[in-house]
Amino acid sequence: MIKLDILAFGAHPDDVELGCSATLAKEISLGKKVGIIDLTRGELGTRGTAEIRDKEAEAAAKILNVSVRENLNFRDGFFINDEKHELEIIRVIRKYQPEIVLCNAIDDRHIDHPKGSKLVSDACFLSGLQKIETSLDNTIQLPWRPKQVYHYIQWKNIEPDFAVDVTGFMDIKMKAILAYSSQFYDPNSDEPETPITSKNFLDSVKYRAQDLGRLIGTDFAEGFTVERCLAVNSLEDLM
Repeated sequence: MIKLDILAFGAHPDDVELGCSATLAKEISLGKKVGIIDLTRGELGTRGTAEIRDKEAEAAAKILNVSVRENLNFRDGFFINDEKHELEIIRVIRKYQPEIVLCNAIDDRHIDHPKGSKLVSDACFLSGLQKIETSLDNTIQLPWRPKQVYHYIQWKNIEPDFAVDVTGFMDIKMKAILAYSSQFYDPNSDEPETPITSKNFLDSVKYRAQDLGRLIGTDFAEGFTVERCLAVNSLEDLM
């Protein structure tokens, strides 16, 4: 079992790449162990297939150099926040014991994003309860509750509670996103257009990061929302 510092969840393969992969790349460069958990295989996506998305997710994981990537194979579009799905996520949280969990936006255009956000957040709390029993490989797991749960920003321009300076890591982020060649801008594709297949959408990933960077005085940044009050040891901790 690999203990992770950060575990990032996405309702679909490419959610993590779009939302927070520059932050993950930065943390990995600092020696942190990072993993990604995809809730579904994105099988309802207009373009491509689940099998193609599997290969794209694997390629993106290699680009980011994450320690682990798993897919829970929940039903795209139809998973719900219930005991069965929560227990699956609790098993993963207890397996990797992350200090920090990153998950989908709390409010977004795609219905799976807020669903996935609340599901993962609830499972993080429940994972710390001793009387919820789970096992892995016939071994009873110990309770584990991450210290922090943060939500990355997706389609909607939600105002972040804090932003991470990711200057120097946007190239890795864009390479990881473009690993999903079936999903994004391709002028030669004859598949149907979707809200994320335009060149404007792909460009927006970079100009949003530039705008957040402008707000905090850096070149690029990724934004997150929080579930509880942020704390710092001193005023000097703030950039």
